[in-house]
Amino acid sequence: MTVALVNGRILIDSAFVGGQAVLVEAGRIAAIVAEGDVPDDVERHDLAGQRLAPGYIDLQVNGGGGVLFNDMPTVEGIAAIGAAHRRYGTTGFLPTLISDDLSVVRAGVAAVDAAIAAGVPGVLGIHIEGPFLNVARKGIHNPAKIRALDEDGIAAVTGLRHGRTLVTLAPEKTTPAIVRRLVEAGVVVAAGHTAGTYRQIRDALDQGMSGFTHLFNAMSPLTSREPGAVGAALEDEAAWCGLIVDGRHVDPVTMRLALRCKPADRFALVTDAMPTVGMAEKSFVLQGHRITVVDGVCVNEDGTLAGSDLDMARAVRNAVAMLDVSAETAIGMASDTPARFLGVAADRGRIAPGLAADFVLLDDALNVAGTWIAGAFEAA
Repeated sequence: MTVALVNGRILIDSAFVGGQAVLVEAGRIAAIVAEGDVPDDVERHDLAGQRLAPGYIDLQVNGGGGVLFNDMPTVEGIAAIGAAHRRYGTTGFLPTLISDDLSVVRAGVAAVDAAIAAGVPGVLGIHIEGPFLNVARKGIHNPAKIRALDEDGIAAVTGLRHGRTLVTLAPEKTTPAIVRRLVEAGVVVAAGHTAGTYRQIRDALDQGMSGFTHLFNAMSPLTSREPGAVGAALEDEAAWCGLIVDGRHVDPVTMRLALRCKPADRFALVTDAMPTVGMAEKSFVLQGHRITVVDGVCVNEDGTLAGSDLDMARAVRNAVAMLDVSAETAIGMASDTPARFLGVAADRGRIAPGLAADFVLLDDALNVAGTWIAGAFEAA
């Protein structure tokens, strides 16, 4: 059955346009036509003058809806996390594991494979953030779980059969040859929780590493004599950079300066969300430590940042308010950019014929009114 989405402003090629209808059939965008050209016998879904944008894609989702992926690496856990984030416009996401035993990594990979096979809405793959990190930049990660990237680790992170695998590692704790090996195995590699020098980061980029996880946080900074990971990220115009735009992880001035170094479409909005998203209860236990939301961010007992309570709808609104970018640009940072970083832009991330019918319906204040995943609508 074909459904026409009508009476809205549709984000097409970086601009909202009126007078157009999106025809959806079998979970994909069949065509974009003038509203007057919609056949009379086609069912219509009235958008009530609101904005239709590509659904948000979140590369870093540790949890939501009361579930932490590390603690519940199951199909049911993934479904609960996805359902919690869908209310905030997320139609595609990577369940994210923080540093843990390889048995947990293997369980997470198996769960994502099973979730994709079962058609759990929104799951696009897995993000394995550690345990191949630098203890010197561990952040909230448990140092007892951090380990070298050996053959067992390589086997664990290259086991996904469906979807995309994103691995965050500290390049200085492995070798350029291993980075190349992961890339050739189809893994998307990003630097994070790294104390690497500019040269060490540059060597990894030269071997196919393509991204930086939560830029500025838990990585070697840009200084006068050592550009560090941040310098390498901002110098390389092709590299993708995740940003947690909550005003607490990174100062807005710092983020605005970053956007002057390279195009905005190389920055992906991420949440780094924890189980509190979508929940009234704003505390949880992470590997034996009580984590509490304080002033909108998750912290442990000593005040160390421990992910966020951020959702993608708020990240987009924050980007407009804090980064001085347009709504269209902010939405692109939440949809098209992460799709291109993951290598799935031929299937999602924009509103164009042939792509998945994954949309978010927004009011003028960019609040979420509803979402479609594979053409199935759900009110927010």
